[in-house]
Amino acid sequence: MNLKDTLVASLVPIFLGFGFVIAKPAFESFPPVLLMGLRFTFAASILIWWFPVPRGYLKKIFIASFIANTLQYSITYTGLDLIDASAAVLLVQTEVPFGVIFAYFILKETPTLRSIIGIGIAFVGVYILTGSPNLDGKFLGIFLTILGSAVWALGQVVVKPLSKEIHPLALVAWLAFFSGPILIGVSSIIDGNTFNYINSAKFDHWIIAIYLGFFMQPITYGCFYYVLKNNPMYKVLPVVTMGIPPTGLLAAIFLLGEEPTAELFIGGLVIIIGVIMILYKSKAEVKK
Repeated sequence: MNLKDTLVASLVPIFLGFGFVIAKPAFESFPPVLLMGLRFTFAASILIWWFPVPRGYLKKIFIASFIANTLQYSITYTGLDLIDASAAVLLVQTEVPFGVIFAYFILKETPTLRSIIGIGIAFVGVYILTGSPNLDGKFLGIFLTILGSAVWALGQVVVKPLSKEIHPLALVAWLAFFSGPILIGVSSIIDGNTFNYINSAKFDHWIIAIYLGFFMQPITYGCFYYVLKNNPMYKVLPVVTMGIPPTGLLAAIFLLGEEPTAELFIGGLVIIIGVIMILYKSKAEVKK
């Protein structure tokens, strides 16, 4: 990638890692599912006006939205609510090995031996990380965060064919259009009166919700798809994926005051090593 594209790509993990972590304080006012519903509703409200209705694809978009947005974000952010953000931001890196696994079974994309070894190393890192005292007794939060990563990976496999037919930002817009109202509706069922949460929410928590929906969602994916349009995936993913852990950890430490343990750092490092092995491609592999 040239310098400009590299700089633009580097914005993606900054927005994603920072946004993932600062969502946690907003849970004091908004339940996780409701916060995600507001996020996608806000994003859709500013994006759909720029793109026509993708007629002929609405059913497929709805299915993809249910998996990639509605299910995934409700599960992942509920997990985040139950554990430290510093641990969650590392556990979500399992999205990469899960992506390889689903791509093999659904898209028939055969992983290399190095990728298989990388998957094994990544899950060893998860095992080490879950031994952190900060996660003691928080099995449900760990499980939901990892499950959310698996659902995200499955969602991207489902979305991939659509991305070849629909403008990337249009796809983001209409995925959000379906998932936002559904998440708000689900929250009203499982969390209680939605209007009470909205009316009593603190001002700074509203700022977080606004940031997630109006800024992080469109800017992050705008940057990502701009770079992806001009560069092959194998060059973009390392910049995006590897930047999220340090950004998220720094945000968790300095903004939330969390104190990650040695097990978390060691486990996180092992996970990242596994992810690097999965993402790395030799020149011979790239030419295939």
